[in-house]
Amino acid sequence: MDEKIAIRLSNISKKYILHHEKPTLIESLFVKKEEFWALRKINLVVKKGERLGVIGANGAGKSTLLKIIVGITAPTTGEVEVKGKVVSLIDLEAGFYSDLTGEENIFINGLLLGMTTKQIKKNFNSIVNFSGIRKFIDTPLHTYSDGMKLRLGFSIAAYSEFDILIIDEVTSYSDEEFRIKSYQKMKEFLKMKKTIIFVSHNLDILKQYCSKMLWLKKGRIVLLDSTEKVIFRYLKS
Repeated sequence: MDEKIAIRLSNISKKYILHHEKPTLIESLFVKKEEFWALRKINLVVKKGERLGVIGANGAGKSTLLKIIVGITAPTTGEVEVKGKVVSLIDLEAGFYSDLTGEENIFINGLLLGMTTKQIKKNFNSIVNFSGIRKFIDTPLHTYSDGMKLRLGFSIAAYSEFDILIIDEVTSYSDEEFRIKSYQKMKEFLKMKKTIIFVSHNLDILKQYCSKMLWLKKGRIVLLDSTEKVIFRYLKS
């Protein structure tokens, strides 16, 4: 793959089998299963340092696309090439253990993101301060709200070393204060020329942070172009 390319998707499709009722073992041999294609023939190249926004209605395939890039799920057909270390904020619960404290989860999640114990200790206070939940850092995670988990997850990711950051609308769970902090942190990522893929329904935010946009509809690419052109067409539709 070209050195200037961070992500390449070639002819990616993803199929799910829908079961509307749970059949018995015998019935399952004869019941016709319904196929649902979450993605169809997706071809996409994301260059290093590019900021790609992804838009589309609910069910368009946005989250499935991100999960394939991250490696959470495999495509039914096609090839995925990713060059560089990926950090994702897709599932707030991913990598977290509810019975462990916030502090313990920082160390476990940090290790899962490829940080060394030394790096985690060095960045520990910065992570906690950025999250704004120091008062609760010694309490079990099952006592945290979704917003507090988001704060902790984003803060750990923000202080890890990565080449590609993938965000799936997670900032919608946070309050205004933390949204401002997280967007300021993203500006730092832009200056560092990190590759960012950002799924959001907030078009104003996408205009501010993304240089390029991908519009998905029913699992297919409608348009891949500059942010201004895609948003104009999207709103017009």
